[in-house]
Amino acid sequence: MTWLWSTAEMTAAMGGRPIGSPPPGITGISIDSRSISPGEAFFAIKGDRVDGHDFTTMAIANGAALLVVAEGKLPALGRVTTPMIVVDDVLAALGRLAVAARERSRARIVAVTGSVGKTTTKEMLRTVLAPSGKVHAAVASFNNHWGVPLTLARMPEDTDFGVFEIGMNHPDEIRPLVKMVQPHVSVITTIAAAHLGHFKSMDEIAAAKAEIFEGVVPGGAAILNRDNKYFGYLEQTALECGVANIFSFGQHAKADFRLADFEGNAEGSTIWAVINGETVEVHIGAPGRHIAENAMAALGVVVLFGADLEAAKVALGQIRAVKGRGQRQRLAIGGGQLTLIDESYNANPASMRAAIALLAASEPSPGGRRIAILGDMLEMGEFSQKLHEELAGPLLSAGIEHVWLSGEAMTALRDALPESVHVEYRATTPELTEFVVQNVVPGDVLMVKSSLGLAFGKIVSALVDNYPALPDTERQL
Repeated sequence: MTWLWSTAEMTAAMGGRPIGSPPPGITGISIDSRSISPGEAFFAIKGDRVDGHDFTTMAIANGAALLVVAEGKLPALGRVTTPMIVVDDVLAALGRLAVAARERSRARIVAVTGSVGKTTTKEMLRTVLAPSGKVHAAVASFNNHWGVPLTLARMPEDTDFGVFEIGMNHPDEIRPLVKMVQPHVSVITTIAAAHLGHFKSMDEIAAAKAEIFEGVVPGGAAILNRDNKYFGYLEQTALECGVANIFSFGQHAKADFRLADFEGNAEGSTIWAVINGETVEVHIGAPGRHIAENAMAALGVVVLFGADLEAAKVALGQIRAVKGRGQRQRLAIGGGQLTLIDESYNANPASMRAAIALLAASEPSPGGRRIAILGDMLEMGEFSQKLHEELAGPLLSAGIEHVWLSGEAMTALRDALPESVHVEYRATTPELTEFVVQNVVPGDVLMVKSSLGLAFGKIVSALVDNYPALPDTERQL
């Protein structure tokens, strides 16, 4: 059997002490007692809401071969007979194991951050690098203080390419994580108004994102969005951090990986990309100009890693939008169908505009409507009212005539829209969910988007529960 880690290696890397008769090795690492697989190690991390030590019994019942627990919690685990590694602090020990994983790896590593598009770009990188070797990337959006070390610790020793997403909503969050990851290439998708309530200005957001340069290995590179107004600042900051190789992507004439032309529809897009001085035509299986722009960054990584560019171009045709981030479903309703665009994972002004553009590019069937179902953009702070009001412009420019809203902040957009737009407002997500389910008709195209805190995923779930998905619904990556 191939172990992810031998128990001896794990124990040494974490500075722990074994109790019982541990197995020779483990097949994986889990922090969720519900989804752990037999042969894996359960790390009993103490989070903000729950303590993993309270779920060791469930982890054992589900097949955990080894427990990693804190010294201070040991007395409460007196009856547990499953082998354990005892450490000072479980999350800190996971971090030490993550560092060991990076030290033993010969993989080429890329780290991605940005205000918008991190997870989608991570998934594109997973897809375009796969034809060239064994890829390891985070599941879901494991991009925070536990998700990044967990992803690193899970990286098999024989990985060829490691893809890491690093997020933040405060300063000094990216810095320690990127120093664990030590990427050969760092990518910043864009700088936009996200988590603005935690910062005094966009300049501070740019500075926080630029922390990603601090972990780039000597001789490494950065790939930056040349169309973003912070390109010059990021380029200079990268150089000051010792990143000698700066590359750019975008539509700008001087971009190294240039999007020369774009032709999109509701199902995908065709782009003409200039790479190494040659113009190539590429089909992308997911719709949206923002997807196409970030595909240029992904192709840039392929080039810098010396991976197979031709195979990467073909792979882009196989990608699909990720659940909660543009995934498209056709649902059966009343002898016809409706189209559901699921953008429910999160929202900020830039991603709202991109989602509205997706809706505008989608053609309703006869008798149907384009409907934007929007909820609050959270963490906007003192800028919230203005930023919500300003969504009226993109909606009107896109010709969206039906807007259904929920959330306290969305009252600003409700009041900013003219009478020519059919606006429905409900104060809470459950109220809006009930209204949506009862008022959709065959032919409609719905785009559902809000910050995660409003739980607009429940609107998506309610629609799928009431109107069955048709067989050619897009598969998720």
